[in-house]
Amino acid sequence: MTVEFARFTVRPGAEDRMIADRPAMLAALRARFPACEAAYLTREEDGTWLDVIVWRTREEAAESAKQIMTIPECAAWFEHIDTSLGLSHAEVLDAWPAS
Repeated sequence: MTVEFARFTVRPGAEDRMIADRPAMLAALRARFPACEAAYLTREEDGTWLDVIVWRTREEAAESAKQIMTIPECAAWFEHIDTSLGLSHAEVLDAWPAS
């Protein structure tokens, strides 16, 4: 299992729309990439956002990153992002509760 961390800022005034558009974006993402097992959108104390996506494998996460903009709902959702502050991945070595 791999966890993807995408840190970003949101365009001024776009937060509510970004949250409202998220279910459709995630449905489209999961339809194209069923290895997407979970997603958590968080806002940090400094106002930056962190999207945490759980993938079955690192390879499937990488393939999604290559093709993400070909999914119309994902491309539209990314329009809410002002600045990308980085994307990283981490391998899960232990989990609780176990999946």
